[in-house]
Amino acid sequence: MTLFYRRMPKFDYVRPGTVAQALAALSPDEPVRNQIFSGGTDLMPKLKSRAIKAPPRVIDLKGIAGLAYIDFDAGEGLRLGANATIREVAQAGLVLNHYPALATGAGLIASNQLQHRGTIVGNICNAVPSADSAPPLLAHDAQVVCVGASGERSVAIADFFVAPGVTALAPGEIVKEIRLPLPTPGERSAYLKLASRGRMDLAVVGVAVAAVVNDGVFQQVRIGLGSAAPIPVRATQAEMVLRGQHVSAEIISKAAAVAAANTTTRSSHRASAGYRREMIEVLVRRALTQVTETPPSQS
Repeated sequence: MTLFYRRMPKFDYVRPGTVAQALAALSPDEPVRNQIFSGGTDLMPKLKSRAIKAPPRVIDLKGIAGLAYIDFDAGEGLRLGANATIREVAQAGLVLNHYPALATGAGLIASNQLQHRGTIVGNICNAVPSADSAPPLLAHDAQVVCVGASGERSVAIADFFVAPGVTALAPGEIVKEIRLPLPTPGERSAYLKLASRGRMDLAVVGVAVAAVVNDGVFQQVRIGLGSAAPIPVRATQAEMVLRGQHVSAEIISKAAAVAAANTTTRSSHRASAGYRREMIEVLVRRALTQVTETPPSQS
């Protein structure tokens, strides 16, 4: 198949130096996602291919100093700035050590070139069900910090995704950072992705799990699913099956079946709805098994 890209449509390019300047440049008559970019790996191809209407101006956040941070506080948790790139998040020791599902998910997003340019914030602002960062952020119970003329507000990641391509951002708001709470002691997490071409393709299914097991009993568990519904979702029914139960192959299989049964998968050129549902069950079972297996001893 030949892809034909026309010339870029006309628009003004704005590179603000502060968040306030970025907010002031936003057009109230255009969706925020069609105006703001940091990496531009999604917006620019859409503009060039005419998949979206060109706004009066596009606003490049890369010129705002101090938004590329990856900060971890032993009492507060992790903070990811809007300009923190996918590659930086995937390779940061702080993320690898405390939030392994997110590190894995970030590392499975597209090519090296795109990882060096794109951002985790941009990945969730696209609000596509197959975003590799979304299930880990759901499993890690992240919060999205939105900022507008009236100030800042925090939105739970589970509430941030509203519909395909639509987020909870209000007109005139942008995402400043993502916050992940401090992991519960003993928490283990994992992300598994099924795709035809690995990280070079969108996820047919993505599953993230974060769990705490004490004395062989599930004390805490969160399961994030990608490509299981029109938006990334938590498998809350499956989580309820597991909490307070002794770890066993039987209870894990039951929870995986419940997770799959409560999805609203769709068919596409990548996979049928039925296949997606079956693979959700498989990956949930594998991820739960992975986080509950006895870790190797350190010698």
